Amino acid sequence: MASLQFGLSSSFASLPTASRFRRVSVRCSGDRQVLFNRIAPVYDNLNDLLSLGQHRVWKRMAISWTGAKEKDTVLDICCGSGDLTFLLSEKVGPTGKVIGVDFSKEQLNVASSRQNSRWRACYESIEFVEGDATDLPFSNCQFDAITMGYGLRNVVDKKKAMQEMFRVLKPGGKASILDFNKSTKPFVASFQEWMIDNVVVPVATGYGLAEEYEYLKNSIREFLTGKELEELAIQAGFSMASHYEFSGGLMGNLVVTR
Repeated sequence: MASLQFGLSSSFASLPTASRFRRVSVRCSGDRQVLFNRIAPVYDNLNDLLSLGQHRVWKRMAISWTGAKEKDTVLDICCGSGDLTFLLSEKVGPTGKVIGVDFSKEQLNVASSRQNSRWRACYESIEFVEGDATDLPFSNCQFDAITMGYGLRNVVDKKKAMQEMFRVLKPGGKASILDFNKSTKPFVASFQEWMIDNVVVPVATGYGLAEEYEYLKNSIREFLTGKELEELAIQAGFSMASHYEFSGGLMGNLVVTR
């Protein structure tokens, strides 16, 4: 994917509401891309239902760890339907700039529709880009802060994704990476798998998405522990890395500083 400059422009503002995002070529795991395109229409409803609304609290926590402030230029990687993107825009205000990037065209369509159905001055500063977390189409040291919500676990090459975050983040900037926690405590890990088998998958089945959500268990098993995530970040070049567990150890947030 070639590096490119971006910015809000009159041509971007005039795009049709159904496709208000920039598209660039994406190289990624095709099966995961198809999966997220398929669950896009009900993704937000399922998040609310399965977490009892708690995901909104976790996302606000993730935003607070970035230190994003007014006038900043910030990036939301694996933005999905845009929850973190919209929260970031409220932090940086109408004089800031927010880019949401995702490899799922359908998720970006949902995010764009949400942007067009709401009105706040800060939401005008948002641009959505179809792109690859392991080959970000942005310049070096471009962003003051970065978020990544429930994305790193689904990236095939996690090392490359972390290196890309380091590359596009400004010196001194922070990235906040929210995801399921891979606990080292047997009870927590067993309870997490029980929840997926007995709550998540049955609920998803009601939406006709049982297979799509059965992947969760293996994706967490194959994920990195908090300590391993900290080590990965340091190897990528970050000067500081701290992983925080919450919600009984079911969730985790990695905070890194360039």
